[in-house]
Amino acid sequence: MSDGSGPEESGGGAVGLPSRRRRPTPMSQWDPRARLSYWAFHTDRRPSYMRFAYLQLGSDAAAEEAVDAAFDSIMGEWLRMLHMDRLDAYAWTVLKQRIARRQYVRSPWPEPMDTSAFEAALKEDHAEADQFGVLTDAIRFYSAVSRLAERQRDTVLLRYGLECTPGEAASIMGVDEATVRSQLGQAQRRLAVLLDTSAGS
Repeated sequence: MSDGSGPEESGGGAVGLPSRRRRPTPMSQWDPRARLSYWAFHTDRRPSYMRFAYLQLGSDAAAEEAVDAAFDSIMGEWLRMLHMDRLDAYAWTVLKQRIARRQYVRSPWPEPMDTSAFEAALKEDHAEADQFGVLTDAIRFYSAVSRLAERQRDTVLLRYGLECTPGEAASIMGVDEATVRSQLGQAQRRLAVLLDTSAGS
C-alpha cells in the first residue's frame, strides 16, 4: 500500500478510473475523520474484494496485486469519493478495472473452485430442479457463467461463489438489493438456456 499519493501511472482514459491529471492529497494531510473512514472501508471491503479477484484471476498473487492497485486508486480519490452518492459503486468500478488489467488468461475460472454452492443456489425456486443436473459438469458450467452479461456474472459470483446475501452483494457493488435480486433471476434464466443448449450440442 502506498502512502496515499496513489499509483504513478497515466489515466489511459479507462472508464470509471480516476483522473491522474492532478496529484491527490497525501493521506498525511487528510482530516482524521477522513483517514478513519478510509481505513474502515479498506478493512470492511478488502476480504470480499480479494475473494472476488481470486475467482476472476485464479491466483492469490494476482488477486492481491489487483486489489492493492484498486485501493491505491481509491485512496488517491477518497476525499472526492466522500462526497459521492454511490461511493461503493465507484470503488467497485475501480476494482473491476484493476482486475481486468490483471487478467492474463481468456477464461477467468480457476480449476480448484467448488461448484456445489452454485449448483444448490441455482436450483432454488425452480419447480423443475432436475434440469440443473448438468451442473455437475464444472467446465461447461463455468463456460456458461462466463457468457453472462457482466452485471449478472458479478452477482452470481458474489451470491454463490462468495456466498454473500443479496444485501451484502448489493452493498459491495453499490447498488440496490432489488437490483441484485433482479440480476440473479435473469442470470438463472440465462444459465438454464445456455446449459440446455450446450447439453444438446
